[in-house]
Amino acid sequence: MTRLNRFAAAAVLGLTVSAPHALADLVVLQYHHVADHTPPATSTSRSLFEAQLDMIRDLNLEVVPLLPATRQALAGEDDSNRVAITFDDAYESVYQNAAPLLERHGLPFTIFVNTDAIGSRGYMSWEQLQELATGEQVTIANHSTDHGHLARKPGEPEAQWHKRTEHSLDQAQGTLKTRLGVEEPMFAYPYGEFDEKLEGKLEARGWLGFGQQSGAIGRYSHSTRLPRFPMANSFGQLGSLKDKLLSKAFPVPASELPDGVLEANPPELVFELGEKLTADRLTCFASGQGRIECRTAGNRVSVKAPKAFDSRRFRYNCTHPAGDGRYYWLSQQWLNLDAPED
Repeated sequence: MTRLNRFAAAAVLGLTVSAPHALADLVVLQYHHVADHTPPATSTSRSLFEAQLDMIRDLNLEVVPLLPATRQALAGEDDSNRVAITFDDAYESVYQNAAPLLERHGLPFTIFVNTDAIGSRGYMSWEQLQELATGEQVTIANHSTDHGHLARKPGEPEAQWHKRTEHSLDQAQGTLKTRLGVEEPMFAYPYGEFDEKLEGKLEARGWLGFGQQSGAIGRYSHSTRLPRFPMANSFGQLGSLKDKLLSKAFPVPASELPDGVLEANPPELVFELGEKLTADRLTCFASGQGRIECRTAGNRVSVKAPKAFDSRRFRYNCTHPAGDGRYYWLSQQWLNLDAPED
């Protein structure tokens, strides 16, 4: 039996039961292109995408709509293993390759749309988005007007920043309502970049904010800095996918962590370990530098890379065993506003 047929059989039989043992939080997967000949850094091959769906089925994980599942996870009501699937930018490859497969099996998914790009080469048309939006399993949400960098730039007058960001947020939301009749209270930050003031704009609108730092969503997460696992070829390989799909939100309130805008390079991340966690079982890594040292004083943990970073965005990722072969997962994204924009 092929992967496709096995997945279809599972859908028919309703095989979305919870896995035994420890319960997982909501895991959100983030895609851009699903194709074999698009830019490698943001692409998931068709065969890998199908294999990822196959693993979700094999682990008995339920694929759920993003908005209600996120609200339930934040409220601590997520009592089963759940996965949500998202696509950024509304690339045409998603319409051609991913959407038919997902719709065939009744799997919900969300497309975050940067509205100015629609109809351009490589992107969906408004007619294609309208076709998808009429399906019960498809959610269309806001990804800004022009996919610009929305954190306040160094030296940018505050009034100019307010005008620029509010136009991008509200113009895109208005366009989606006019063209598609949708106005979901969700936003995916372009490039995964945000700062505290941008979070405040989402909070004032009552929107959820999704980044590109990894980890699961649970009651310790914050509504305007929600993690997603990138699923491009380099990040979505099957060897590490199971740990991601079964991960749990790290039991440290995300609202107590920094927004990530760089003040020192390398930055220091400090947090308190909960009573069920021990420093000797904590493992942390830094982008491009491998495993890094964790210093502890009681339950207080300090994580700092040994060398400065030269990229605009980078992360510290920390994990801790959560039992039953699962891991608590914390990802702190850092943003160097002095580095060139993409």
